[in-house]
Amino acid sequence: MLLPCGVMAQQRLTLNEAVNTALKNSLEIQVSKNVLAVSSINNHIGVAGGLPTVTATAANTEQLTNLNQDLTNGTSINRNGVSSNNTSMNITGTILLYNGYRVVTTKKRLEELQKQSQTQLNATIQDIMANVMTKYYVVVQQQNFSKTLQKSLEVSKERLAIIEARRSVGLSNDADFIQAKLDVNTQIQAIQAQQLLTDQAKTDLLRAMTLKAESEVEIEDTIAVDRKIDWEALKANIVNNPDIVAADQQITINQFLEKEAKARLKPSVNLNSGVTYGRNQSGAGFTLLNQNYGPFIGINFSMPIYTGTVNQKQIQIAGINTQTARLQKETLIQDYQANALKAWQAYSIALKQLETEQQNYDLANKLLKLVMQRFELGQATIVDVKLAQQSFENTGYRLNNLSYSAKLAEINLKQLAYKLDM
Repeated sequence: MLLPCGVMAQQRLTLNEAVNTALKNSLEIQVSKNVLAVSSINNHIGVAGGLPTVTATAANTEQLTNLNQDLTNGTSINRNGVSSNNTSMNITGTILLYNGYRVVTTKKRLEELQKQSQTQLNATIQDIMANVMTKYYVVVQQQNFSKTLQKSLEVSKERLAIIEARRSVGLSNDADFIQAKLDVNTQIQAIQAQQLLTDQAKTDLLRAMTLKAESEVEIEDTIAVDRKIDWEALKANIVNNPDIVAADQQITINQFLEKEAKARLKPSVNLNSGVTYGRNQSGAGFTLLNQNYGPFIGINFSMPIYTGTVNQKQIQIAGINTQTARLQKETLIQDYQANALKAWQAYSIALKQLETEQQNYDLANKLLKLVMQRFELGQATIVDVKLAQQSFENTGYRLNNLSYSAKLAEINLKQLAYKLDM
Protein backbone atom coordinates (compact mmCIF):
# COMPACT_ATOMS: atom_id res chain seq x y z
CA MET A 1 0.00 0.00 0.00
CA LEU A 2 1.15 3.52 -0.79
CA LEU A 3 1.36 6.16 1.89
CA PRO A 4 -0.73 9.32 1.45
CA CYS A 5 0.59 11.92 -0.94
CA GLY A 6 3.35 14.03 0.57
CA VAL A 7 4.73 11.26 2.82
CA MET A 8 8.34 10.88 1.76
CA ALA A 9 8.86 7.25 2.88
CA GLN A 10 10.20 4.74 0.38
CA GLN A 11 7.41 2.33 -0.56
CA ARG A 12 7.68 -0.97 -2.40
CA LEU A 13 5.35 -0.82 -5.40
CA THR A 14 4.02 -3.73 -7.44
CA LEU A 15 2.30 -3.59 -10.80
CA ASN A 16 -1.08 -4.46 -9.26
CA GLU A 17 -0.74 -1.68 -6.70
CA ALA A 18 0.27 0.81 -9.38
CA VAL A 19 -2.71 -0.03 -11.59
CA ASN A 20 -5.20 -0.11 -8.69
CA THR A 21 -3.95 3.22 -7.37
CA ALA A 22 -4.26 4.78 -10.81
CA LEU A 23 -7.81 3.46 -11.25
CA LYS A 24 -8.75 4.77 -7.81
CA ASN A 25 -7.25 8.24 -8.28
CA SER A 26 -7.84 8.81 -11.98
CA LEU A 27 -9.58 12.07 -12.80
CA GLU A 28 -10.44 10.70 -16.24
CA ILE A 29 -12.39 7.85 -14.66
CA GLN A 30 -14.20 10.27 -12.38
CA VAL A 31 -15.22 12.33 -15.40
CA SER A 32 -16.39 9.19 -17.24
CA LYS A 33 -18.38 8.12 -14.18
CA ASN A 34 -20.04 11.53 -14.08
CA VAL A 35 -20.98 11.19 -17.75
CA LEU A 36 -22.41 7.74 -16.99
CA ALA A 37 -24.37 9.14 -14.04
CA VAL A 38 -25.88 11.86 -16.25
CA SER A 39 -26.87 9.38 -18.94
CA SER A 40 -28.38 7.10 -16.28
CA ILE A 41 -30.49 9.97 -14.97
CA ASN A 42 -31.57 10.88 -18.49
CA ASN A 43 -32.61 7.28 -19.19
CA HIS A 44 -36.14 7.83 -17.87
CA ILE A 45 -39.57 7.67 -19.45
CA GLY A 46 -40.28 11.18 -18.18
CA VAL A 47 -37.30 12.61 -20.07
CA ALA A 48 -38.57 10.81 -23.17
CA GLY A 49 -41.94 12.57 -22.78
CA GLY A 50 -44.01 9.53 -21.83
CA LEU A 51 -45.35 10.75 -18.47
CA PRO A 52 -48.30 13.14 -18.00
CA THR A 53 -47.75 16.76 -17.14
CA VAL A 54 -49.80 18.80 -14.67
CA THR A 55 -49.76 22.58 -14.66
CA ALA A 56 -51.50 25.14 -12.52
CA THR A 57 -52.20 28.71 -13.64
CA ALA A 58 -53.80 31.63 -11.83
CA ALA A 59 -54.47 35.26 -12.77
CA ASN A 60 -56.08 38.18 -10.98
CA THR A 61 -56.70 41.51 -12.72
CA GLU A 62 -58.06 44.73 -11.21
CA GLN A 63 -59.29 47.42 -13.63
CA LEU A 64 -60.66 50.97 -13.60
CA THR A 65 -62.64 51.80 -16.75
CA ASN A 66 -64.98 54.47 -18.12
CA LEU A 67 -68.33 52.77 -18.89
CA ASN A 68 -70.74 53.83 -21.63
CA GLN A 69 -73.57 51.30 -22.35
CA ASP A 70 -76.96 51.53 -24.09
CA LEU A 71 -79.15 48.55 -23.19
CA THR A 72 -82.03 47.11 -25.26
CA ASN A 73 -84.55 48.15 -22.64
CA GLY A 74 -83.65 51.79 -23.22
CA THR A 75 -81.42 52.15 -20.19
CA SER A 76 -78.19 54.10 -20.66
CA ILE A 77 -75.23 53.81 -18.30
CA ASN A 78 -72.48 56.40 -18.32
CA ARG A 79 -69.99 56.19 -15.46
CA ASN A 80 -66.31 56.96 -15.05
CA GLY A 81 -63.86 55.04 -12.87
CA VAL A 82 -65.81 51.80 -12.72
CA SER A 83 -63.81 49.13 -10.87
CA SER A 84 -63.80 45.54 -12.10
CA ASN A 85 -62.05 42.32 -11.12
CA ASN A 86 -61.20 39.27 -13.27
CA THR A 87 -59.99 36.10 -11.55
CA SER A 88 -59.13 32.80 -13.22
CA MET A 89 -57.52 29.59 -11.99
CA ASN A 90 -56.85 26.33 -13.83
CA ILE A 91 -55.28 22.96 -13.07
CA THR A 92 -54.65 21.03 -16.27
CA GLY A 93 -53.26 17.55 -16.77
CA THR A 94 -52.04 16.43 -20.20
CA ILE A 95 -51.04 12.95 -21.26
CA LEU A 96 -49.73 11.92 -24.64
CA LEU A 97 -51.78 9.20 -26.31
CA TYR A 98 -49.95 8.94 -29.63
CA ASN A 99 -47.18 10.71 -31.51
CA GLY A 100 -45.93 8.13 -33.98
CA TYR A 101 -44.10 6.11 -31.27
CA ARG A 102 -41.59 8.92 -30.86
CA VAL A 103 -41.61 8.54 -27.06
CA VAL A 104 -40.84 4.81 -27.31
CA THR A 105 -38.02 5.50 -29.74
CA THR A 106 -36.57 8.27 -27.58
CA LYS A 107 -36.60 6.00 -24.53
CA LYS A 108 -34.69 3.33 -26.45
CA ARG A 109 -32.17 5.94 -27.58
CA LEU A 110 -31.65 7.07 -23.98
CA GLU A 111 -31.05 3.44 -22.97
CA GLU A 112 -28.45 3.10 -25.72
CA LEU A 113 -26.75 6.34 -24.62
CA GLN A 114 -26.44 4.93 -21.11
CA LYS A 115 -24.88 1.74 -22.49
CA GLN A 116 -22.49 3.82 -24.59
CA SER A 117 -21.42 5.81 -21.52
CA GLN A 118 -20.64 2.55 -19.72
CA THR A 119 -18.67 1.33 -22.73
CA GLN A 120 -16.70 4.58 -22.84
CA LEU A 121 -15.94 4.17 -19.13
CA ASN A 122 -14.57 0.70 -19.88
CA ALA A 123 -12.41 2.19 -22.64
CA THR A 124 -11.07 4.80 -20.21
CA ILE A 125 -10.20 2.07 -17.69
CA GLN A 126 -8.34 0.10 -20.37
CA ASP A 127 -6.43 3.21 -21.47
CA ILE A 128 -5.35 3.98 -17.91
CA MET A 129 -4.29 0.39 -17.26
CA ALA A 130 -2.22 0.30 -20.46
CA ASN A 131 -0.64 3.68 -19.68
CA VAL A 132 0.34 2.70 -16.13
CA MET A 133 1.66 -0.71 -17.19
CA THR A 134 3.75 0.88 -19.94
CA LYS A 135 5.27 3.45 -17.58
CA TYR A 136 5.81 0.83 -14.87
CA TYR A 137 7.87 -1.31 -17.21
CA VAL A 138 9.84 1.72 -18.38
CA VAL A 139 11.04 2.03 -14.77
CA VAL A 140 11.91 -1.68 -14.70
CA GLN A 141 13.74 -1.33 -18.02
CA GLN A 142 15.84 1.61 -16.80
CA GLN A 143 16.61 -0.13 -13.51
CA ASN A 144 17.70 -3.30 -15.30
CA PHE A 145 20.16 -1.35 -17.41
CA SER A 146 21.41 0.37 -14.23
CA LYS A 147 22.19 -3.11 -12.87
CA THR A 148 24.18 -3.87 -16.02
CA LEU A 149 26.15 -0.66 -15.62
CA GLN A 150 26.67 -1.36 -11.93
CA LYS A 151 28.10 -4.77 -12.71
CA SER A 152 30.39 -3.20 -15.29
CA LEU A 153 31.48 -0.65 -12.66
CA GLU A 154 32.39 -3.48 -10.30
CA VAL A 155 34.60 -4.89 -13.04
CA SER A 156 36.22 -1.47 -13.54
CA LYS A 157 36.90 -1.18 -9.81
CA GLU A 158 38.32 -4.68 -9.73
CA ARG A 159 40.55 -3.82 -12.68
CA LEU A 160 41.71 -0.66 -10.88
CA ALA A 161 42.48 -2.64 -7.74
CA ILE A 162 44.56 -5.13 -9.73
CA ILE A 163 46.50 -2.33 -11.42
CA GLU A 164 47.07 -0.60 -8.07
CA ALA A 165 48.44 -3.82 -6.62
CA ARG A 166 50.76 -4.30 -9.60
CA ARG A 167 51.81 -0.65 -9.46
CA SER A 168 52.75 -0.96 -5.81
CA VAL A 169 55.32 -3.60 -6.72
CA GLY A 170 56.45 -1.88 -9.91
CA LEU A 171 54.66 -4.18 -12.35
CA SER A 172 52.32 -1.55 -13.80
CA ASN A 173 52.89 1.92 -15.18
CA ASP A 174 51.14 5.18 -14.31
CA ALA A 175 49.35 5.32 -17.68
CA ASP A 176 47.42 2.11 -16.95
CA PHE A 177 46.54 3.38 -13.48
CA ILE A 178 45.29 6.73 -14.79
CA GLN A 179 43.29 5.04 -17.54
CA ALA A 180 41.71 2.62 -15.06
CA LYS A 181 40.85 5.51 -12.74
CA LEU A 182 39.30 7.45 -15.63
CA ASP A 183 37.27 4.39 -16.60
CA VAL A 184 35.89 4.08 -13.06
CA ASN A 185 34.93 7.76 -12.97
CA THR A 186 33.31 7.50 -16.41
CA GLN A 187 31.38 4.44 -15.28
CA ILE A 188 30.14 6.28 -12.17
CA GLN A 189 28.95 9.18 -14.34
CA ALA A 190 27.13 6.76 -16.64
CA ILE A 191 25.35 5.24 -13.63
CA GLN A 192 24.40 8.70 -12.39
CA ALA A 193 23.00 9.59 -15.81
CA GLN A 194 21.11 6.31 -15.86
CA GLN A 195 19.72 7.06 -12.39
CA LEU A 196 18.35 10.32 -13.76
CA LEU A 197 16.49 8.41 -16.47
CA THR A 198 15.14 6.02 -13.82
CA ASP A 199 13.98 8.87 -11.58
CA GLN A 200 12.27 10.61 -14.48
CA ALA A 201 10.56 7.33 -15.44
CA LYS A 202 9.29 7.05 -11.85
CA THR A 203 7.97 10.61 -12.05
CA ASP A 204 6.04 9.72 -15.20
CA LEU A 205 4.65 6.65 -13.43
CA LEU A 206 3.57 8.67 -10.39
CA ARG A 207 1.83 11.16 -12.68
CA ALA A 208 -0.03 8.32 -14.38
CA MET A 209 -1.08 7.12 -10.91
CA THR A 210 -2.28 10.67 -10.03
CA LEU A 211 0.17 10.87 -7.14
CA LYS A 212 2.50 13.71 -6.21
CA ALA A 213 5.76 13.67 -8.13
CA GLU A 214 7.66 13.93 -4.82
CA SER A 215 6.36 10.54 -3.66
CA GLU A 216 9.07 7.92 -3.20
CA VAL A 217 8.50 4.44 -4.59
CA GLU A 218 10.70 1.40 -4.97
CA ILE A 219 10.16 -1.16 -7.72
CA GLU A 220 11.72 -4.60 -7.76
CA ASP A 221 10.45 -6.48 -10.77
CA THR A 222 11.39 -8.09 -14.05
CA ILE A 223 9.90 -7.83 -17.52
CA ALA A 224 8.10 -11.14 -18.00
CA VAL A 225 6.58 -11.43 -21.48
CA ASP A 226 3.51 -13.57 -22.12
CA ARG A 227 4.69 -15.95 -24.83
CA LYS A 228 1.34 -17.73 -25.31
CA ILE A 229 -0.74 -15.13 -27.12
CA ASP A 230 -3.00 -16.68 -29.77
CA TRP A 231 -3.10 -14.37 -32.78
CA GLU A 232 -6.28 -15.78 -34.33
CA ALA A 233 -8.24 -15.57 -31.08
CA LEU A 234 -6.90 -12.11 -30.42
CA LYS A 235 -7.74 -10.87 -33.92
CA ALA A 236 -11.29 -12.20 -33.63
CA ASN A 237 -11.78 -10.37 -30.33
CA ILE A 238 -10.86 -6.93 -31.67
CA VAL A 239 -14.56 -6.22 -32.36
CA ASN A 240 -15.08 -6.34 -28.57
CA ASN A 241 -12.79 -3.36 -28.04
CA PRO A 242 -14.80 -0.69 -26.15
CA ASP A 243 -14.04 1.95 -28.79
CA ILE A 244 -15.49 -0.26 -31.54
CA VAL A 245 -18.46 -1.26 -29.36
CA ALA A 246 -19.13 2.43 -28.68
CA ALA A 247 -18.96 3.13 -32.42
CA ASP A 248 -21.50 0.37 -33.03
CA GLN A 249 -23.73 1.82 -30.32
CA GLN A 250 -23.49 5.20 -32.03
CA ILE A 251 -24.97 3.63 -35.17
CA THR A 252 -27.94 2.40 -33.13
CA ILE A 253 -28.34 5.82 -31.51
CA ASN A 254 -28.38 7.51 -34.91
CA GLN A 255 -30.94 5.00 -36.18
CA PHE A 256 -33.22 5.93 -33.29
CA LEU A 257 -32.71 9.61 -34.16
CA GLU A 258 -33.86 8.75 -37.70
CA LYS A 259 -37.03 7.18 -36.33
CA GLU A 260 -37.65 10.17 -34.08
CA ALA A 261 -37.32 12.50 -37.04
CA LYS A 262 -39.76 10.41 -39.08
CA ALA A 263 -42.22 10.36 -36.17
CA ARG A 264 -42.52 14.15 -36.45
CA LEU A 265 -44.49 13.58 -39.66
CA LYS A 266 -47.09 11.57 -37.75
CA PRO A 267 -50.13 13.08 -35.95
CA SER A 268 -50.10 13.72 -32.22
CA VAL A 269 -53.00 13.04 -29.88
CA ASN A 270 -53.12 14.38 -26.32
CA LEU A 271 -55.72 13.95 -23.59
CA ASN A 272 -56.37 17.08 -21.52
CA SER A 273 -58.30 17.14 -18.26
CA GLY A 274 -58.51 19.36 -15.24
CA VAL A 275 -60.46 21.88 -13.19
CA THR A 276 -61.15 25.52 -14.06
CA TYR A 277 -62.45 28.46 -12.07
CA GLY A 278 -63.36 31.90 -13.44
CA ARG A 279 -64.86 35.01 -11.78
CA ASN A 280 -65.65 38.39 -13.37
CA GLN A 281 -67.03 41.21 -11.17
CA SER A 282 -67.85 44.76 -12.23
CA GLY A 283 -69.10 47.78 -10.28
CA ALA A 284 -71.54 48.76 -13.04
CA GLY A 285 -72.80 47.56 -16.37
CA PHE A 286 -74.99 44.84 -17.77
CA THR A 287 -73.22 42.04 -15.86
CA LEU A 288 -72.23 42.73 -12.31
CA LEU A 289 -70.97 39.18 -11.49
CA ASN A 290 -70.15 36.17 -13.64
CA GLN A 291 -68.66 33.13 -11.97
CA ASN A 292 -68.02 29.62 -13.32
CA TYR A 293 -66.10 26.58 -12.18
CA GLY A 294 -65.91 22.82 -12.75
CA PRO A 295 -63.99 19.99 -14.38
CA PHE A 296 -63.21 19.61 -18.07
CA ILE A 297 -61.83 16.93 -20.38
CA GLY A 298 -60.83 17.03 -24.01
CA ILE A 299 -58.70 15.51 -26.75
CA ASN A 300 -56.20 17.51 -28.73
CA PHE A 301 -55.27 16.35 -32.23
CA SER A 302 -52.54 17.90 -34.36
CA MET A 303 -51.25 16.86 -37.75
CA PRO A 304 -48.24 18.47 -39.43
CA ILE A 305 -49.22 19.36 -42.98
CA TYR A 306 -46.41 21.67 -44.03
CA THR A 307 -43.44 22.78 -41.95
CA GLY A 308 -41.30 24.41 -44.60
CA THR A 309 -39.61 21.03 -45.38
CA VAL A 310 -37.87 21.19 -41.95
CA ASN A 311 -38.93 17.68 -40.96
CA GLN A 312 -37.90 16.22 -44.30
CA LYS A 313 -34.48 17.87 -44.01
CA GLN A 314 -34.04 16.51 -40.49
CA ILE A 315 -34.82 12.99 -41.72
CA GLN A 316 -32.26 13.33 -44.50
CA ILE A 317 -29.61 14.63 -42.08
CA ALA A 318 -30.32 11.83 -39.59
CA GLY A 319 -29.91 9.26 -42.38
CA ILE A 320 -26.57 10.77 -43.41
CA ASN A 321 -25.39 10.78 -39.77
CA THR A 322 -26.24 7.07 -39.49
CA GLN A 323 -24.27 6.30 -42.64
CA THR A 324 -21.36 8.39 -41.30
CA ALA A 325 -21.42 6.41 -38.05
CA ARG A 326 -21.21 3.17 -40.03
CA LEU A 327 -18.23 4.48 -42.00
CA GLN A 328 -16.53 5.63 -38.79
CA LYS A 329 -16.97 2.18 -37.28
CA GLU A 330 -15.51 0.48 -40.35
CA THR A 331 -12.58 2.90 -40.35
CA LEU A 332 -12.00 2.21 -36.66
CA ILE A 333 -12.04 -1.55 -37.21
CA GLN A 334 -9.56 -1.27 -40.08
CA ASP A 335 -7.26 0.96 -38.01
CA TYR A 336 -7.38 -1.37 -35.01
CA GLN A 337 -6.78 -4.45 -37.15
CA ALA A 338 -3.79 -2.77 -38.77
CA ASN A 339 -2.42 -1.64 -35.39
CA ALA A 340 -2.94 -5.14 -34.00
CA LEU A 341 -1.08 -6.70 -36.92
CA LYS A 342 1.84 -4.30 -36.48
CA ALA A 343 1.90 -5.02 -32.75
CA TRP A 344 1.82 -8.75 -33.45
CA GLN A 345 4.71 -8.44 -35.89
CA ALA A 346 6.73 -6.48 -33.34
CA TYR A 347 5.82 -8.99 -30.65
CA SER A 348 6.76 -12.02 -32.76
CA ILE A 349 10.08 -10.58 -33.91
CA ALA A 350 10.95 -9.43 -30.39
CA LEU A 351 10.32 -12.92 -28.99
CA LYS A 352 12.61 -14.48 -31.60
CA GLN A 353 15.33 -11.89 -31.01
CA LEU A 354 15.01 -12.28 -27.23
CA GLU A 355 16.14 -15.89 -27.40
CA THR A 356 19.27 -14.99 -29.33
CA GLU A 357 19.98 -11.87 -27.29
CA GLN A 358 19.68 -13.76 -24.02
CA GLN A 359 22.33 -16.16 -25.31
CA ASN A 360 24.48 -13.19 -26.33
CA TYR A 361 24.08 -11.65 -22.88
CA ASP A 362 25.09 -14.88 -21.17
CA LEU A 363 28.06 -15.23 -23.51
CA ALA A 364 29.12 -11.60 -22.96
CA ASN A 365 28.93 -12.17 -19.20
CA LYS A 366 31.09 -15.28 -19.47
CA LEU A 367 33.52 -13.44 -21.76
CA LEU A 368 33.85 -10.59 -19.27
CA LYS A 369 34.62 -13.00 -16.43
CA LEU A 370 37.11 -14.89 -18.59
CA VAL A 371 38.92 -11.73 -19.71
CA MET A 372 39.10 -10.52 -16.10
CA GLN A 373 40.64 -13.82 -15.07
CA ARG A 374 43.20 -13.52 -17.86
CA PHE A 375 43.83 -9.89 -16.85
CA GLU A 376 44.59 -10.98 -13.30
CA LEU A 377 47.10 -13.48 -14.69
CA GLY A 378 48.61 -10.84 -16.96
CA GLN A 379 47.42 -12.59 -20.11
CA ALA A 380 45.00 -9.80 -21.20
CA THR A 381 45.45 -6.07 -21.59
CA ILE A 382 43.35 -3.22 -20.27
CA VAL A 383 42.00 -2.76 -23.79
CA ASP A 384 40.76 -6.37 -23.82
CA VAL A 385 38.87 -5.76 -20.59
CA LYS A 386 37.31 -2.54 -21.90
CA LEU A 387 36.16 -4.28 -25.07
CA ALA A 388 34.60 -7.09 -23.04
CA GLN A 389 32.88 -4.55 -20.80
CA GLN A 390 31.56 -2.68 -23.81
CA SER A 391 30.22 -5.90 -25.30
CA PHE A 392 28.57 -6.79 -21.99
CA GLU A 393 26.91 -3.36 -21.68
CA ASN A 394 25.71 -3.37 -25.29
CA THR A 395 24.14 -6.81 -25.06
CA GLY A 396 22.52 -5.85 -21.75
CA TYR A 397 21.13 -2.71 -23.35
CA ARG A 398 19.74 -4.64 -26.34
CA LEU A 399 18.27 -7.35 -24.10
CA ASN A 400 16.46 -4.76 -21.98
CA ASN A 401 15.14 -2.94 -25.03
CA LEU A 402 13.92 -6.15 -26.66
CA SER A 403 12.21 -7.27 -23.44
CA TYR A 404 10.48 -3.91 -23.13
CA SER A 405 9.51 -3.86 -26.82
CA ALA A 406 7.98 -7.33 -26.52
CA LYS A 407 6.10 -6.33 -23.36
CA LEU A 408 4.88 -3.10 -24.95
CA ALA A 409 3.60 -5.04 -27.98
CA GLU A 410 1.92 -7.53 -25.63
CA ILE A 411 0.15 -4.73 -23.73
CA ASN A 412 -0.91 -3.10 -26.99
CA LEU A 413 -2.25 -6.38 -28.39
CA LYS A 414 -4.26 -7.19 -25.28
CA GLN A 415 -5.66 -3.67 -25.07
CA LEU A 416 -6.80 -3.78 -28.71
CA ALA A 417 -8.54 -7.11 -28.06
CA TYR A 418 -10.02 -5.95 -24.74
CA LYS A 419 -8.10 -8.63 -22.85
CA LEU A 420 -5.84 -6.41 -20.80
CA ASP A 421 -5.53 -7.50 -17.17
CA MET A 422 -2.90 -7.54 -14.47
